[in-house]
Amino acid sequence: MYCLRFLLIPLLCALIFTSNTSQPAQAADLETALSGLAEKSFKARLKAVDDIAATQDERAAEVLDALVKRQLFITKADGHIVLPDPAQEGSYLFAFNGETAGDFSKSALKRVKINNRMRSAVRKALGTLTLGSADRNRRLAAARSIFNTRDSSALELLDGAIAKETDSRVKREMERARAAALLASDAEESDKLAAIDVIAPKANQDALALLTQVVSNDSGAVAERAERAIAEMQSALALWATAQNVVYGISLGSVLLLAAIGLAITFGVMGVINMAHGEMVMIGAYVTFVVQDVIRTSMPDLFDWSLLIALPLAFGVTALIGIAMERGIIRFLYGRPLETLLATWGVSLILQQAVRSIFGPNNRLVGNPSWMSGSLELGQLTLTYNRICIIAFTLVVFAALFVAMRKTSFGLQMRAVVQNRQMSAAMGIRTKWVDALTFGLGSGIAGLAGVAISQIDNVGPNLGQSYIIDSFMVVVFGGVGNLWGTLVGAMTLGVANKFLEPYSGAVLAKILVLVFIILFIQKRPKGLFALKGRGAEA
Repeated sequence: MYCLRFLLIPLLCALIFTSNTSQPAQAADLETALSGLAEKSFKARLKAVDDIAATQDERAAEVLDALVKRQLFITKADGHIVLPDPAQEGSYLFAFNGETAGDFSKSALKRVKINNRMRSAVRKALGTLTLGSADRNRRLAAARSIFNTRDSSALELLDGAIAKETDSRVKREMERARAAALLASDAEESDKLAAIDVIAPKANQDALALLTQVVSNDSGAVAERAERAIAEMQSALALWATAQNVVYGISLGSVLLLAAIGLAITFGVMGVINMAHGEMVMIGAYVTFVVQDVIRTSMPDLFDWSLLIALPLAFGVTALIGIAMERGIIRFLYGRPLETLLATWGVSLILQQAVRSIFGPNNRLVGNPSWMSGSLELGQLTLTYNRICIIAFTLVVFAALFVAMRKTSFGLQMRAVVQNRQMSAAMGIRTKWVDALTFGLGSGIAGLAGVAISQIDNVGPNLGQSYIIDSFMVVVFGGVGNLWGTLVGAMTLGVANKFLEPYSGAVLAKILVLVFIILFIQKRPKGLFALKGRGAEA
């Protein structure tokens, strides 16, 4: 019994000592590996990158990420490796354990130098380190990183990660990364053929580049299968490119529709050539800027609501300006379109100069709320959330305007005044106020367009000039005074522009579209959807 007790006591002490020191030992391994980054030789630093990755420490990925971003430093006093503290400017953390190292001036630090070979090694290491992360997005990024680097040394890690992965999308990307790594290795022909079959459905430029390299480096059945996969990919990519152009065209068409839908009322319904319509769009965008500026300084927590706050304000401000224009200028010029053109052009110049005097000539920053940031990927289609929101908002505005024109008493009075002003006045309709409110409605919708366009374009004094000509083209092409014609015209011109741009460039594409509209109007002067009845005869 005494001998047994004699043997057990040292054994228990050893176990306690080991358990108490296991975590510091891991940290010490990372600290030792990090010390290699302080060496003068790039070869030694390259080895340090491999040593850091080999520790499998949970902080290794963060340290390597800081290294590739040139955010890793050496303290000149004691040679510690530190990185900036994201929570406090001027403060730094020890790289090996994340604890506070203190405040350092720039002169007290020396940046860890990195070259292209080290960057490549860091990217490979980051890919393998993050495969087992609890964060789904990091695992996905790691799989894609290995696919791009085709690191055959990661095959074993990928096999383990695939076996544990439960997310179907991440697992599919890991399998493709494994296939890419296999093709870069000395695997058997049968394994490479199977790898090509895994990669072929991916059908994007990265997969195409990979298989093109396989054709160059391999021969026999592998090269033949890769060539067939490349042909299939090119056909699929052509279809995806067509779909992407259609989506981009609808996105551009929605912007044109937003800018033109107000003009369809003032020009199409009232017969007024309003050259200041673009400035209403500009004012709506500046209202958005002012709202966001106030929220940033006074109520930053409400920033995500800034666009919803700006919408009614932009509509109200531009509608009031529109009513003032109609009451002060336009009502004296009905029936004289050339004079309305000149008068509203003068108003547009006054509004532009007023904006320059108040806000300055430079563009102003209008931010995206968090719910409009990022993008959605559908196959090879990439849709940004701000574009999706603008398309949806445009359709909502169009539907609301259509209902207002067809189902409300104001819409009925508006159509009555357009068709027969004298009869409408005889029936008790206040035609002067209908004119003013109609012009205000068109201007208010232009203000709403400015809120939306501020999310995808520069907000400056010349913003409206970018859309006024396109807006007139949409209205004339679709059919003057017809809302459905405005919708179809905007989408048609938007899609046509996007299909022409890859071949002719953006400027020449617009010229070609303008020439097409001129030729089209020669054959069909009333546009796609001509008005019928008394309104068309007037």
